[in-house]
Amino acid sequence: MSSQIIFPRMMQIGADASLEITKVLANLGCLRPLIVTDKMMVELGYVAAITQQLTQQDILSDTFAQTVPEPTVASIQDGVIKARDGGYDCIIALGGGSPIDSAKAISILAVYGGEMKDYRFPRQVTEQGLPVIAIPTTAGTGSEVTRFTVITDESNDEKMLCLGLGFMPVAALVDYKLTLSLPPRITADTGIDALTHAIEAYVSKKASPYSDSQAISAIKLLAPNLRTSYHQGDNHQAREAMMLGATLAGIAFSNASVALVHGMSRPIGAFFHVPHGLSNAMLLPAVTAFSIPGAPRRYADCARAMGIADDRDTDQDANQKLLAELQALNQELAVPTPQQFGIKREEFFALAKTMAQQALASGSPANNPVEPTVDEMITIYQGLWD
Repeated sequence: MSSQIIFPRMMQIGADASLEITKVLANLGCLRPLIVTDKMMVELGYVAAITQQLTQQDILSDTFAQTVPEPTVASIQDGVIKARDGGYDCIIALGGGSPIDSAKAISILAVYGGEMKDYRFPRQVTEQGLPVIAIPTTAGTGSEVTRFTVITDESNDEKMLCLGLGFMPVAALVDYKLTLSLPPRITADTGIDALTHAIEAYVSKKASPYSDSQAISAIKLLAPNLRTSYHQGDNHQAREAMMLGATLAGIAFSNASVALVHGMSRPIGAFFHVPHGLSNAMLLPAVTAFSIPGAPRRYADCARAMGIADDRDTDQDANQKLLAELQALNQELAVPTPQQFGIKREEFFALAKTMAQQALASGSPANNPVEPTVDEMITIYQGLWD
């Protein structure tokens, strides 16, 4: 049985890769980019660094810097109008997962119109919008190499998963130096997000030998360097390993899909405004414990790739070490429980069934080694308080 593998047409990886933007545009035949980003990228000077490169080659660009964390239908609307009416031939997506996800949605809506809900799963979006050149500034989401975008519908607080070839960037410039300014909290949340991508891709029912190779390589890079990046933000070696690991994890899950952690994580983010990586971290230990019986050897492989178990360990022992490590990682990286985040217990419990139903509708839980029922997901949600 064969596997279809999809990733960007061009990738530039390594220190100062972002400064190769004009060469990438030339190779793509693009001359009029719209930069889609957020205000922080402007304040940090990252947008100016890109526009300086463009100006030196007489390339005119404009900037839409109004993207927000956890993008919504409303937050991208002005960007859609700007991209539709500005005569642009491509989009440069600069920032973390939210600006890149926003840019992907804008690129499709600006060309084909309609509403974001028209493109949600289970539709496969194959239409080609404005070409997106992604420049990630966090080591986590992998959005620069995935065929997914997630946009929240404010009318019902649902994070809509949208997928297909049309959302795959045509190019990715992966420059770890752009992550050196990340604060510890974002470093932790995006780093655990990347680790979750790799683990879920490896245990997914849609995994293939190709995605397995990317996932295991990602785990070997991410696990030993996450704590170092969190405690020593200026450590170039750790930051480079995290950035490459996040990109490999993105390739892995883009081709194997994510599973139960992500399915259950999105509703927490939508209803309670918990950052995506943080809600993944809250769920990862509990969901892993629930899922191990469906793929004990695969989870043990993850433990060995993390360096916390070896071939002398039985799969059962390796999996116990994996669960202990995930708990220890959350503790050291100060991952709060939902209660510590400020969520009210009664509200969380009241919405647990709705969240479980939304998770199921996203399709991600179906990829899990143990496919859960709505009641089992409710139990996992409620268990986050124990």
